[in-house]
Amino acid sequence: MNSKKIYIVRHGQTDFNLQGIVQGSGVDSSLNNTGRAQANAFFKRYGHISFDKIYTSTLKRTKESVAEFIALGIPHEVHAGLNEISWGANEGQKITPEEDAYYHHILRRWEEGETSLRINGGESPDEVALRQQPVIHKILNGKEKTILVCMHGRAIRILLCQLLHFPLKSMDMFAHENLCLYLLEHTGTFCSVIKYNEVGHLEKISRPEIPV
Repeated sequence: MNSKKIYIVRHGQTDFNLQGIVQGSGVDSSLNNTGRAQANAFFKRYGHISFDKIYTSTLKRTKESVAEFIALGIPHEVHAGLNEISWGANEGQKITPEEDAYYHHILRRWEEGETSLRINGGESPDEVALRQQPVIHKILNGKEKTILVCMHGRAIRILLCQLLHFPLKSMDMFAHENLCLYLLEHTGTFCSVIKYNEVGHLEKISRPEIPV
């Protein structure tokens, strides 16, 4: 039985998070001071774990969030399949009340099962799920037993639906914060959740409420 543990973390805070500016896959922002402190706090809590491999998206904020683990020489793979959903025309823009209303309209339609629907020229959840599948295959079928994955909020929700066999319309059941942890155990047949949106490692860091 190919049992393994999969640590899935969202990237740390960026100035765009703090300012309510849409990032998505088209904005390659770096961590801010709080984000770097979050990354360091996560490393201090979990740096003793012998990870066999690290997977990140192609975007800087994920690689920076696990940079201290990468510096240990742990094998690291970068995959565009783990990038955040594309939010299309909204990327790099601060959300207006009208755009926020449109966003929540799209979320409701996704929750009703219309996951092939794109937001304003961006990607649909179905399209994100499709590009994640080759990476999921590598993670679940590789020889590595303990894996660290760093990616993005909406992309994590879609990934968790796939790993846990939920329909994509259920993705908003998975809450997330910057540098939160989801720990999954894969038995070789199915995945189960051991830790859900765990942020205990961040308890000494001020985390102002920001858009997600």
